[in-house]
Amino acid sequence: MLSKLVAQRLFALFCSGWLLLNFPLLGLWDIDVTVMGLPLLPTALLGLWAILIGALAWLMERQTKTEKAD
Repeated sequence: MLSKLVAQRLFALFCSGWLLLNFPLLGLWDIDVTVMGLPLLPTALLGLWAILIGALAWLMERQTKTEKAD
């Protein structure tokens, strides 16, 4: 079972992802600029998505290690 602190962190990560990948903040990336020849919007989407996946993996692995230590 997830501890209360881990559940709160997962909820905060979910809310962060929801805000970052939703229209008002996502509209900031919708400009006519390229990054290494790629449009900025898809590059930013992929980068934000990768960061969220990495944060989720780190959080879950950290939680598993602390459970094994107990």
